[in-house]
Amino acid sequence: MKGWMGKSKVFFLISAIALLMAGCGRENLTALEPKGYGADRAMDLILLTTFIMIGVFAVVMAIYVITLVRFRKKKGQEDYIPEQVEGNHKLEAIWTIIPIILVLVIAVPTVMGTFDLADDSNADEHVNIEVTGNQYWWHFNYAGEEVVTSQDLYIPTGERVYLNMLSSDVTHSFWIPSISGKMDVNPENVNTMFIEAHEEGVYWGKCAELCGPSHSLMDFKVIAVSPEEYEQWIADMQSVDPEEVPEDSVAQEGQELFEANNCMNCHAIGSSPAAIGPNLTNFGDRSTIAGILEPTKEHLVEWLTDPESVKPGNKMTDQYPALSEDEAESIAEYLLQLQPSEITPESAGN
Repeated sequence: MKGWMGKSKVFFLISAIALLMAGCGRENLTALEPKGYGADRAMDLILLTTFIMIGVFAVVMAIYVITLVRFRKKKGQEDYIPEQVEGNHKLEAIWTIIPIILVLVIAVPTVMGTFDLADDSNADEHVNIEVTGNQYWWHFNYAGEEVVTSQDLYIPTGERVYLNMLSSDVTHSFWIPSISGKMDVNPENVNTMFIEAHEEGVYWGKCAELCGPSHSLMDFKVIAVSPEEYEQWIADMQSVDPEEVPEDSVAQEGQELFEANNCMNCHAIGSSPAAIGPNLTNFGDRSTIAGILEPTKEHLVEWLTDPESVKPGNKMTDQYPALSEDEAESIAEYLLQLQPSEITPESAGN
């Protein structure tokens, strides 16, 4: 009895923890609240398979309970043997045909959905973005627009956006749970998928393929805005002058330090491609620093002075001379003023 009670306590404790953790998470980081075309198709299949499995479970349990009650050993019938159905062709046909039908009911819409989501025949008529996966950040090049950015992907709502994805190092997996499914990002070949957001907002994206020590920190955002706001954002990004000098004296000093420490060897401002690191054109508008930190000056100084403690295994560590606290604050002041557009994650959906 004591052992049974102990196991029950463990079971209820685990159940309570699981229930508590089920309530944790971030807004727009779940496939169970679809807000995009691909996520809708996935949710339809989730519901279809769930209902089928519930039905199968209910039928099996009903047969089990009926058999258990009807054919239980009764007093005075200890030697009774129920009618044997071995070799019953009708029963064998039933429990063979029904599973085949159920598999077909699941397989047909699954295959149709797979081909639908892989269709890129009309890609030239829509927005195309070249996506590059890096340890541990994402790079976005808007084809034909001369707009390059990193970490925050801006898209128009109600329109298909085609992503042509390639990795610069190891295999990654591009996933925006609330908008669409996953797609592997390989170093050997370009994979293409499309995403389509139904409503404005900021959607969390993740790398879904183990790619190194900071794999779990390889977050990014998708900022879905109205088509008009998207066009305005594109125009704002195209008008950026990389040589523009900030008005603030501290930011001016930060710009000088940024150039003196060879930061431009790895980063770019404007549409020029970066050699190693993320594009910083709209750094001040980003919703996070290094994909995970709140966008505050204190966090940026922390990242600049010791990036390894924030994101282990990143390629920025030891690539520039050590910065003093004052130097890091000046550079942070400069970077946080890189805000070329009024279309930002904070304004999306407002």
